[in-house]
Amino acid sequence: MLQLRGEVDSRRAIIYMTGALCTQPAQVLQAAQAPRVVQGYLNRLVQRQSESLALLQGLEVEGSEEAPSPAAQMLTRLLGLLTDLSPAEVKVKAPDVAGLLADATGLAEFVEGLYDYWRSLERYLVFEGGADESRDRAVEGHMPFVTNNQSLTLLIREAYRRIERNLRGYWPRVYRQVPAGANMSLLIDQVNWPCPGGDYEVLRTIRMVRLALLALPVILYPRRTARQGKFVQIDHNPLHGVTLDPSEWLCLPMQVGELNFHIYFDREYLSLATSLVNLFELSGHTEARCKPDGILVFGLPETAMGGERTVFYVDDAEQIVIGGVLKCEDVDYFGYFKKMILTLHNVIMMRRGRLPLHGAMVRLRLRGGPALGIAIVGDSGAGKSETLDAFNTLAADWVSDMTIIFDDMGTLALGEEGVIRAYGTEIGAFVRLDEIDPGYAFGHLDRSILMNPHRWNARVVLPLTEYKDVVAGYPLNMLLYANNYEPVDDEHRSVEFFATPEEALDVFRAGYRAAKGTTDETGLVRSYFANPFGPPQMKELHEPLERQYFQAAFDLCVPVGQIRTRLGIPGWEREGPRAAAQALFQYLQATYR
Repeated sequence: MLQLRGEVDSRRAIIYMTGALCTQPAQVLQAAQAPRVVQGYLNRLVQRQSESLALLQGLEVEGSEEAPSPAAQMLTRLLGLLTDLSPAEVKVKAPDVAGLLADATGLAEFVEGLYDYWRSLERYLVFEGGADESRDRAVEGHMPFVTNNQSLTLLIREAYRRIERNLRGYWPRVYRQVPAGANMSLLIDQVNWPCPGGDYEVLRTIRMVRLALLALPVILYPRRTARQGKFVQIDHNPLHGVTLDPSEWLCLPMQVGELNFHIYFDREYLSLATSLVNLFELSGHTEARCKPDGILVFGLPETAMGGERTVFYVDDAEQIVIGGVLKCEDVDYFGYFKKMILTLHNVIMMRRGRLPLHGAMVRLRLRGGPALGIAIVGDSGAGKSETLDAFNTLAADWVSDMTIIFDDMGTLALGEEGVIRAYGTEIGAFVRLDEIDPGYAFGHLDRSILMNPHRWNARVVLPLTEYKDVVAGYPLNMLLYANNYEPVDDEHRSVEFFATPEEALDVFRAGYRAAKGTTDETGLVRSYFANPFGPPQMKELHEPLERQYFQAAFDLCVPVGQIRTRLGIPGWEREGPRAAAQALFQYLQATYR
């Protein structure tokens, strides 16, 4: 069996397991990763020129996570002993480390800092599954995975408490149950799927993620805070001539709406890739073993990319749309994963006669009224997700029932019964932290993955809806464009409707919005149909679809209009979407009750 390597650096620790987990606190300090973590903390102290280094009494501290110093090795050994022995007992049993115990209180404070350093890392447990193909759908496969995660947390926390007790001479009177084990864990396995061969052969032996466990909330610090550039269509498979090391790559099989996707990623992007399980549905046993409709390969070498950062290719022969993202620091941002996946989805759906919508949709029932499917279309920062968040905030006063169908991308389909039906892609949302209601954000903190919460364009990934509702195909009853740049006054109402399909298409095609800094754009900008993820690259497919669906909407008396969120107007970032939602509720109440 190909062995995956564990890893420790200044940002993360990856623990790879194939067998049983350790059972005693002392064994935590005997693991191969332990001295590497200690070295990482020592490097931080050296950088800060900390006085805590005096505890080491002149031991050599220079080293790296790959080659820990003598000080890191000796400290790790000492801490392992202190999980079971008092300082006095350690001095007898291991006199070679006795000098490090000269200041027991100072050493206890050092351990506190080390514990905080460990918890500041992104911590992953990668658990190798067995050969039984039923493992990922049976409780026998789930429970050891969950139990090992719980055990690791308990062991690390217990090791810390025992060391502190032995150094200080007393137990604490207040116990804080902070997350101490892995905060993101994956069960991986070799899965047989109908790989087409040829250029795709390099993907065949890459292990798939079958289960995921998140110790939420998780806080991540990607090296970038915005997405740049365009997704470029190319005329050849980006995998052509590429060699991938299976020990450095993993695969997430996911359901993107009704489509099967395989998301392959270099372990350099493990945190961002794992965060996808809060946004898309992880494929089940059967789906993971099906041929994918779309493939994303994230972390390709420059030789495969032809000078581009993000590309996609339509493989007509295999009926697969494949995307590639360059391996570089500049793509260390979750939006590259999310938007490339949605671009591939949209290309596939347009080829199948569906109209993609970059927007959000909710199915709600006003008190005493009918159930209505309302979609709000807009590009990044237009206010579509924020307006949905405002729906949640106002729901108690206006709404009996509300179900989110999609938060960022969906498609429309013409049903045989003469109804326009809407389908989603995601079970979650990736939204700006500073533009959603604080009460809603903090109320869902225990389900959230936070990204750079201290920086501009701070983001949160959180689950919103169930997969069954994403793919149910609810009727569309209203279609609105999210206008974030115009004020609301006597001439510009919060909600207004178009008289003809041509009038509506003029607004939707222009795709104007005030840029909010979620990309590299500034000022008043435009994107074709408010959707840079597929339609601009394939206008020849999109243009007849947009005319067909907008004409159908007017023929079926589906109101088409715009809603002014004012999200791009300074000072209205929160109140604008809320006021827009309230105006829409008032309109619905007056019209449908």
